[in-house]
Amino acid sequence: MARSRPLKLSDKLAKNRRRDRPTFGEMMRTANQRAHDQANRRLGRRGEKSIQAAIAATAPVADDDFDVSLGHRMMRWLAGLALLPIGWVTTWTFFSQFSHAALDRGFWQTSAFWYFATGALLMAGWFLSGLLQSVFLYLYVLGHELTHAIFVYLCRGKVTGFHVSLEGGYITTNKTNIIIALSPYFVPFWSAVVVAIYLLFRHTTGLPPYADKILFAATGATWTFHFAWTLWMIPRDQPDLKENGTFLSLVIIYLANLLVLVALLCLAADHPWPSAKAFAHEWVRHAAVWSEALWSWVKTGRII
Repeated sequence: MARSRPLKLSDKLAKNRRRDRPTFGEMMRTANQRAHDQANRRLGRRGEKSIQAAIAATAPVADDDFDVSLGHRMMRWLAGLALLPIGWVTTWTFFSQFSHAALDRGFWQTSAFWYFATGALLMAGWFLSGLLQSVFLYLYVLGHELTHAIFVYLCRGKVTGFHVSLEGGYITTNKTNIIIALSPYFVPFWSAVVVAIYLLFRHTTGLPPYADKILFAATGATWTFHFAWTLWMIPRDQPDLKENGTFLSLVIIYLANLLVLVALLCLAADHPWPSAKAFAHEWVRHAAVWSEALWSWVKTGRII
């Protein structure tokens, strides 16, 4: 039986340093807590939700700010449950329409699909590789907080504080609602920036013929960037989700992201408006079919 070599003092110290080195997730939790404490000191009020309603990833609020009555929590659960059938019908329609378009209409053979898919795959691989992770994290936090701020202004609110760093971010505002709180989780901010830049140049200076291909690839990459980082952030105890109930927030985020993906695919089709109308018609048809099946089950206990 082989005997292990006694560890030298230098080996022990190196091993301890490797063991004590925090993981990326631990670094983010520590950084978020540090930003949380800094924000509390800056505002001079811990656990007090005043007119400056903080609504971001490292918001200067305490957990008791989210305590609501049992009746309020029940209403949130009922609202989430009511949205589940809509999410199911939308999901069913999405897969049926996309598979039909892919198989019968050759959508998967179009250049728009392949450039979008190429951008999406490249970004997914980059995310999984961890290269330039701090840069992408900063861009995600920046887009997250800017989306909050834009929706505050759209809802006629006012932003009184804005903070973005690798330690996290937050805004303070005199107005908050469920749309403001959840908007960064279903609005692909950088995809919107890419489309806005494309439209600006197309209507001002003109673009070369291959610009559409660049647009599809950039949209695929930025949407995947949004999707991947959103999935990474959601399990990390986000106050945005607690503000309106985690269950209801997750249902809304799923449904809204699905609708955004449907909109992107319709825009990538040869005829965007007819594609959107076809999806809407199919959604109504599937809703009627599933409603009839549910009613049959309620009456007879059997699904027709």
